[in-house]
Amino acid sequence: MIELEFTPADYLRIHFAFSPVAEVVTSLRTFSLGRRSGIHGPWFRSVDSRLDGVDMELLTALVRPTGYVPDFLNPHPRGRTGDLDAGLEQIARTDPAIVSAELAHLAGHRTAQQGPGHQRRAALMRELLADTSRAIERITTELAAYSQVALAPHWPRIHALLQADLAHRLEELASAGAARLFATLHPSVAMRGEKLAIVKYYDGRAQLRGRGLLLTPCAFAWPDVLVRTADPQPRLTYSPRGLGTMWESAPDMKSSPLAAVVGKTKAAILATLELPMSTTQLAAQLALTAPTLNAHLKTLQAAAILTSRRDGRSVLYQRTRLGDQLVHGQDSGVP
Repeated sequence: MIELEFTPADYLRIHFAFSPVAEVVTSLRTFSLGRRSGIHGPWFRSVDSRLDGVDMELLTALVRPTGYVPDFLNPHPRGRTGDLDAGLEQIARTDPAIVSAELAHLAGHRTAQQGPGHQRRAALMRELLADTSRAIERITTELAAYSQVALAPHWPRIHALLQADLAHRLEELASAGAARLFATLHPSVAMRGEKLAIVKYYDGRAQLRGRGLLLTPCAFAWPDVLVRTADPQPRLTYSPRGLGTMWESAPDMKSSPLAAVVGKTKAAILATLELPMSTTQLAAQLALTAPTLNAHLKTLQAAAILTSRRDGRSVLYQRTRLGDQLVHGQDSGVP
């Protein structure tokens, strides 16, 4: 178990952000586990045969199914919603001495090095450590290639899930305080007095010392909770709300009664909005141009079927209760 000790100042510095790089790295752990069933089974099956052009031997040697993951692979996010290119640039600019120390630690980490292929991984680590600057370049190149295949096609839906979680947690913190926030964050997390306890396979304790705590929702963190206590701010990474529905397909509305009434495109928009989404995310999901999509959104909003709210620079659209009833009429008891 890990315990994080709060001071009064730390409660005032509870922040939220999500990181595309964190999703890339944690998805590699999910991939390394090789689980074709479970929550991320549909994702695994969709990407497993499409990674021939990516050096998965390198990436899965860096991110093992269990145990230590080098900290330089998970830089502190810049801004609340992060940016993949900026995150990769942070990795590329890591001090080679830090990379060397963390790779050496990974090479000797008993838990991380469990499983077949140990000798091959050891040889690969020696190769990386022989020229750390070249290793950093190689790692960032392969992470970028992997993300384009494994994450980019699914990013609009992942992004919407993370945004929805951030909105919920911020509201929860503002309305009910830190005790309520941590009580609902994850089953492995519990507030005990001034200490936040996280169930892990190892023991540790860290004082936040006024640095606060960054809470980072991450779809591929499931079912674990990840803890980092290093400067500039300790971080807790957890699974967002609604994760169980992330890979569910939207209902096919083409031949539905709703499509006959409002049209196929509007019905498809409504079906897709199981999570709040921006116009950019919706356009990517539905292959619609922005002007066409905006016209449909305005009509649906005028009819009180959709509502919108601003989130930073984006406007997020979501179904109203009426919209939910129209999509899930039979489940809602609507005739």
